[in-house]
Amino acid sequence: MTDSNRRPLAVFDLDNTLADTAHRQRFLRRHPRDWDAFFAAAPQDPPIGQGVELVRRSAAECEVVYLTGRPERCRRDTLDWLAAHGLPEGRLHMRRDGDRRPARRTKLEILRRLARDREIRVLVDDDELVCEDAEQAGFRVLRARWTAPSVELRTAQESKGRT
Repeated sequence: MTDSNRRPLAVFDLDNTLADTAHRQRFLRRHPRDWDAFFAAAPQDPPIGQGVELVRRSAAECEVVYLTGRPERCRRDTLDWLAAHGLPEGRLHMRRDGDRRPARRTKLEILRRLARDREIRVLVDDDELVCEDAEQAGFRVLRARWTAPSVELRTAQESKGRT
C-alpha cells in the first residue's frame, strides 16, 4: 500500500545516465578487469547534461532516489560526486560489496522494495536489461540513451555479474 501523502519517487541510475564513464572504460577491456581502477576513476566522471537537467527537473515534483550498480565501497566518492555537481539530495542505493548478481536483479529488487510504500513515478537508466525487467514488473521507465552504450560495462555487469 503506497503512501499518497508523500511525493512520488524519481529513481536515477548513475553510470552513463548522470555520469559519463567513457574515460574509465579502458579498465574493463583488460583481462582480468581492473575494477579497483575503474571505480577509483569515478570521481573524475564528467556529468551528462541531459541526465543532470532531467534529475533537477524531476526534483521539483518528486523525491529523487539514486540507484546504482556501483558497490557500497564507492559510497563516499559517489556522494561527493553528486554534491560537487549540484545534483539534488536523495537516498543512494548501492550494490552490496561482494554481490555479483546482474544489475537487473539487484535494481529490480530495490525498486520493488521502494514501491511497497511509495509511488515510483519513473526509473531513468541506460541499461536495456534493467529497463526491460523494470517495465515487465510494471514500472514506468525512461531509457537514458544520451551516451554511447558500453559493451565492456554491460558484459561485466550482466554476464560476469561484476562491479
